[in-house]
Amino acid sequence: MNENRNSKDTHALMVEDSPQRSSPAQPAGSEAERDVAMAPAAGEESAIRPEPVTGAPAEAAALPVSRADFDQLKSERDHLLDRLARLQAEFENARKRTERERQEFREYATGSVIEQFLPVLDNFALALKSTGSAEQLRSGVELIVKQMDEILRQLQVTPVPTAGEPFDPRLHEALGSVDRDDIPDQYVAEEVRRGYRLRDRLLRPALVRVAANPKQRSE
Repeated sequence: MNENRNSKDTHALMVEDSPQRSSPAQPAGSEAERDVAMAPAAGEESAIRPEPVTGAPAEAAALPVSRADFDQLKSERDHLLDRLARLQAEFENARKRTERERQEFREYATGSVIEQFLPVLDNFALALKSTGSAEQLRSGVELIVKQMDEILRQLQVTPVPTAGEPFDPRLHEALGSVDRDDIPDQYVAEEVRRGYRLRDRLLRPALVRVAANPKQRSE
């Protein structure tokens, strides 16, 4: 009887000590439970975490547009496109009209000049048909030249001064030089071909020979 009681007591002690013996396996479970206990709740984390900020342009782009606003914008766009097309057409018409008027003015001016020279051409044709003497033919040609000079004067075309004038490379083109002691050095001694100006514009320079005065050069 005593042996049975001792064995029961020993068994009871072993049963009571068994939880204590299993204590070395508890730290892993206790650390996990401690981590879970220390972790913040889902509600608390969402309260601390900052929410993403949405940009204003994206919100504006996401806003729906009413049908009335859409129709108004489409109408304004169509009006601007129609106005642009009209302006382009008006500009093209104005450009063509200006070019046509310029061409017509050029033709009118050319015709007006040719009309004034037609009598000169008629006089040349009569001179060629003339059977008079050489002196008569010369007199007729001189009259024709005077007639042409008068027409040029009416057109404001004037000859470039040459003989006795200082040589000016802007108006004269030197064909050569001649020794002359009666004309100052570097003055025009002879006109080979007449030059002309239209108002202040030079049409062609005069072809001349320039005087080389040996007396002035020796001094």
